[in-house]
Amino acid sequence: MARPLPDLIDGAPARAAAEALAAGSATVFDAFAVAAVMQPDLPFLCIPAREERDYHPEGFEITYGAALAEVMARRDRLEAAGYRAGHRVALMLDNRPEHVFSQLALYALGVTQVPVNPDYLDHELTYLLEHSEADLALGLPHNVDRLSRVADALGVPAMLEATPGDLPAPKGPPRAAATGRQAEAALIYTSGTTGRPKGCVIDHEYHFAVGLSYARIGGRLALRNRADRVFVPLPVFHVNAGINTLTALILTGNCLILPDRFHPATWWRDIKATRATAMHYLGIIPPILLKRAPCEDETAHSLRFGLGAGLDPQIHQEFEARFGVPMVEVWGMSETGRFLGDCHEPRRIHTRAFGKPSEDLDARVVDEDGNPVPPGTEGELVVRAHGKDARHGFFREYLKNPDATAEAWRSGWFHTGDVVVQEPDGMLHFVERRKNIIRRSGENISAAEVENALIGHPGVEAVAVIGVTDEMRDEEVMACVIPMAGTPRDEANARSIFDHGRDLVAYYKLPGWIAFVDDLPRTGTQKVRKGLIFPGLDDPRQAPGVVDLRALKKRGA
Repeated sequence: MARPLPDLIDGAPARAAAEALAAGSATVFDAFAVAAVMQPDLPFLCIPAREERDYHPEGFEITYGAALAEVMARRDRLEAAGYRAGHRVALMLDNRPEHVFSQLALYALGVTQVPVNPDYLDHELTYLLEHSEADLALGLPHNVDRLSRVADALGVPAMLEATPGDLPAPKGPPRAAATGRQAEAALIYTSGTTGRPKGCVIDHEYHFAVGLSYARIGGRLALRNRADRVFVPLPVFHVNAGINTLTALILTGNCLILPDRFHPATWWRDIKATRATAMHYLGIIPPILLKRAPCEDETAHSLRFGLGAGLDPQIHQEFEARFGVPMVEVWGMSETGRFLGDCHEPRRIHTRAFGKPSEDLDARVVDEDGNPVPPGTEGELVVRAHGKDARHGFFREYLKNPDATAEAWRSGWFHTGDVVVQEPDGMLHFVERRKNIIRRSGENISAAEVENALIGHPGVEAVAVIGVTDEMRDEEVMACVIPMAGTPRDEANARSIFDHGRDLVAYYKLPGWIAFVDDLPRTGTQKVRKGLIFPGLDDPRQAPGVVDLRALKKRGA
């Protein structure tokens, strides 16, 4: 059963404030400010130590009260420069405290945050700044020159987040804006099936919906009031760390632990040193940790649960037995915010189960015509908010793309593109993704975008990009290439194609495998039938003529 909202934060004044936040027009900043005033000495944000890092090498921790002061200083500076509700500010601030402080400062003014993937190439960054109509871009010492170069070409002011003095004025006047919970809070860019990422418009209602959903889900994922410290090695430009978890922890008076990224060698040392009581993971993390030699810290931790997706059922039990951490598989999307989770015992850890429909999310499995299918039958997962408003707490829309928004919401349900199976008791099991999306180490990669990048190579006649199984990263990118006549089908040509794509897409989108093929089967309307490229072969990586390029996929290479 869900806990009533007043119980999320103890104490009569806090309960009254929580009720006002739930029923009124409060923003996430309001929730944070109330928490900071009522519990100023509780830890809010923690950064693990890392000696080789150029910021906070000895680690960092800040209380709610001290964090509020940081946020207010940024809020005042933004307000003095003329930023108001209806403006948008791009944040290229990595997983640093500055991102969280700036994000909350923007929320305090009703300004929209546009978080930026720091691995974007210049043309990808240009698209984001232009499509979002950003009024300002804030960066860090190591990326501000590139950010400024791209932003200047668009007439967008850009500068260091920590630069003293006045901020530049906004690029233009504010747009018409809603207020309170209906106010636009964030634009989260998520890969689409047609190439360019789509901008998910997210309001404060979304923040509260997902934050309260996490706080109330219970079972193995139950958050305690003012007692948990959640270790999240995921980027803040995703909703998991930067919106969903942050909001849930603010509403429960808990602490976010934010490493810069996943560090296998020091994972358990960092978990122990930061006194983490919970952790988030991607499918890539558990197998890497299992392959490492045992260490003392791996069982000296205080973790109560792990939350994530993509953990191979074949190693799920082994991981829990070795490290003593219940690992809870969940399902969610940027568009939905709220998630489903297999968090109540007995958990079905030997399967791809991810939970049942909940009091927050209705879910059902449908065929291609949108009709429900019987239990045990594969179909597409569709979801909606429980209650009268099917879209309550979901993303508002895809920015400047009403057709994509309408397509996603056809028949009154949000169509996820995920193929699942539902048991008679309601439990849902993941099967595969129907959409033309590859999920690599938590990153959504548009196959169409990679295809567009590779087709310009002079040795490529045609190309189709698919996702193939990867034991470490859930999925990896494979490019199936019909080479031009006379072009060799060898590793040198595969590397040439890879290098061509390097200048066009971020490193993680590049093909880890290239397969030279004779044909790409098509439908009558000339769409590639990707499921038939390797007929009778369960693992395309084993096809003849496949070149393994995974070693070349390195950040900054």
